[in-house]
Amino acid sequence: MSDAVKHECAVALLRLRKPQEYYFSKYGSADYGFSKMALLLEKQHNRGQDGAGIASLNLAPEPGLPAYRVERSAASEDPLADLLGRCGGASGFDGGVLLGHLRYATYGRHEESACHPFVHDSNCLRRTLLLAGNFNLTGAHDLFDKFLKLGHHPKSKADGYLILQIIAHYLEQDSNLHPGSPDWAKILRQALNGLDGAFTLCGFNGAGDSFAIRDPHAIRPGYFYFDDEVFAAASERPAIQAAFDCATSEVMEIPPGKAVIARADGGVEILDCLEPAERRSCVFERIYFSRPNDADIHRERKRLGKSLVPAVLQAVDSDFDTTFFSYIPNSARVSYHGMLETLFTMAAHQDHLVRFGEIAIKDAKFRTFIADADSRRELYMHVYDVTYGLIRPGVDTLVVLDDSIVRGNTMRNAILPILDRLGPKRIVVASSAPPVKYPDCYGIDMACAGDLAAFQAAVAILKRTDRENVLNRACEAARKALAGGAPNENHMRDVYDAVDENELHEEIAHLLTPPGLKAELKVVYQTVEALHSCCPDYPGDWYFTGDYPTPGGIRTANRALVNFMENNQERAY
Repeated sequence: MSDAVKHECAVALLRLRKPQEYYFSKYGSADYGFSKMALLLEKQHNRGQDGAGIASLNLAPEPGLPAYRVERSAASEDPLADLLGRCGGASGFDGGVLLGHLRYATYGRHEESACHPFVHDSNCLRRTLLLAGNFNLTGAHDLFDKFLKLGHHPKSKADGYLILQIIAHYLEQDSNLHPGSPDWAKILRQALNGLDGAFTLCGFNGAGDSFAIRDPHAIRPGYFYFDDEVFAAASERPAIQAAFDCATSEVMEIPPGKAVIARADGGVEILDCLEPAERRSCVFERIYFSRPNDADIHRERKRLGKSLVPAVLQAVDSDFDTTFFSYIPNSARVSYHGMLETLFTMAAHQDHLVRFGEIAIKDAKFRTFIADADSRRELYMHVYDVTYGLIRPGVDTLVVLDDSIVRGNTMRNAILPILDRLGPKRIVVASSAPPVKYPDCYGIDMACAGDLAAFQAAVAILKRTDRENVLNRACEAARKALAGGAPNENHMRDVYDAVDENELHEEIAHLLTPPGLKAELKVVYQTVEALHSCCPDYPGDWYFTGDYPTPGGIRTANRALVNFMENNQERAY
């Protein structure tokens, strides 16, 4: 993805199942747990670079001293490095339960107070709760109202605070009624059933019980692993594999709507908690967000590249001799490999040579240098270095594979101008994902319709063809739906239904074309059908189809349309 799009956070939970002396004796390390937590976070660093936090619990605390310690960082340079530097070797981070989090500041809040883990404190260890998660709620107001009805006075409307406090409320009730370990299935069911949104939550209480739970649609990813020594949960499977050197088959998905519990005595069990729902796991995880060193994701991304080949060849008139194939780093690399493998096979049968290489290379340090100078177009273009001498000016077509096109700003303002300097006759931008048409409300920061290149293109077509009445009718229907008329109908679809798909792609190419571009520009997209064929177990495709898994998603789409028509820049959820 060439655009900088904020997205899901990462969470990690670790429970040591042996006494501390065991790890020192076997591994010669007094901070075995902390080092493993550091690795779990480092291997998920791609998921959150605006904040980080770690909590550690002493399973046998001395009375008069804190049972746990929490440290957070929102340092401007590298919060995780800052956090690990402060915690490494520090007293209190050698506990038997550790909870870590990496945060993307979706709402732009970069202060330390917004970083997880969150804490509900109590003098009773069983009632003390620490929580971190990868989540976003579309109905935080409903949770706020529920909290009020329970007789509380919430001091914040933030969804993280509300989730923490609602679980803590039922934990305290259970602590009053049931001696021993809390009834986590009942507590989590009471607190989380009916939430509209997506979540993978990890937490522990002060007595040493820990849990990981996933939303019933399995929208957000979550994995766990346990052996005789540890129990671990994380947002990505390869992070667990790296930390504990285990096979892919040993790392299991957290089942939708279920909680995996590591009890204070070290026992591990899976509990039914939330009402079953249709599986709608986020397909963008497979296209872009998750690292491709997960074996399944690697295979899926290669299939995405392979399935684009027919459309790409059509765009270049099947002319291998005057076409050069490349990609836009770095998340598109694996899909690019899948595309190349298919091209090599086809070319071999036709006695052609496939010309390929790295044309654009992102200069990360230069990008940091100009972060506050976006208006300086000449500098912004040079975020990418290009390889000169591979393209024959005026002769060659340059194909660049990107994983997805969301806003198109970086493509238009930085990538295409610098590629045009190479003198290609034609540039074909191939997206391994379909057009992103609809806003997201489950963790990805794209909540405004007007930010999406596909929506801008649809609006431009309707205006150019004197069909603005389509927009007006769709907006009025969306207003009625938001007022309670037809809450389950997504009226942003009405806009796209009025536009031919091929015409939409052509208009997107027109919008992406920067002033003065000499090369002809074409845009090629993956189809939704091919996407599902490549990623069959991840049907969460609402960004492309408008088919949201929860009513809150449909409200988000309708609100985004109304906001656009009213020139309202507020978020749609």
